[in-house]
Amino acid sequence: MRVPILSSLASLAVIAGCSSIGSSLDDRPNAGPCPTVGSLYEASRIIEFEDEAEGFRNITYTGEIVDVRLFCRYVDDQPLLAEIELAFAFGRGPRGEEQVHDYTYFVAVTRRNSRVLNREKFTVRADFKDDPVIGVNDIVGRIEIPRVDESISGANFEVLVGFDLTDKQLQFNLDGKRFRLDAGQ
Repeated sequence: MRVPILSSLASLAVIAGCSSIGSSLDDRPNAGPCPTVGSLYEASRIIEFEDEAEGFRNITYTGEIVDVRLFCRYVDDQPLLAEIELAFAFGRGPRGEEQVHDYTYFVAVTRRNSRVLNREKFTVRADFKDDPVIGVNDIVGRIEIPRVDESISGANFEVLVGFDLTDKQLQFNLDGKRFRLDAGQ
């Protein structure tokens, strides 16, 4: 299932740009631009159902990646260091019984339009005790992207994020289906 998601880089929806990490690492200017960052369109949302029926009444939890920002830092021939800030929108549907729900997402580093160099999973927690629709921010710090030498620019890489989906959830997204818990509000 991972290969179709990561091999469809043509459908990459770039959500945000990049900038340099502040003086916490170094005060010298970057050797070049940061990698492109974005959310894969077909993995940028997740809908979980209580059973096989794909109806609004059976929704337990939903999630959507609404913004991704990357900050990077590299000097001379040093590895590229990056930090990603993600903004999520989460919903608890009619069948979502728990007040707290964990969502798993991935961050993948690729050679631009090419192979995956590294892929890691992360978990973000949504606490629905006050509201069935909430926003959550998460930060993934210290992503290291190796460079062979100082002639390799950050522009040669991409950082892609998305939810860790089952095959059925991926097909739901590829079919263009969607539910929004805040629709009509």
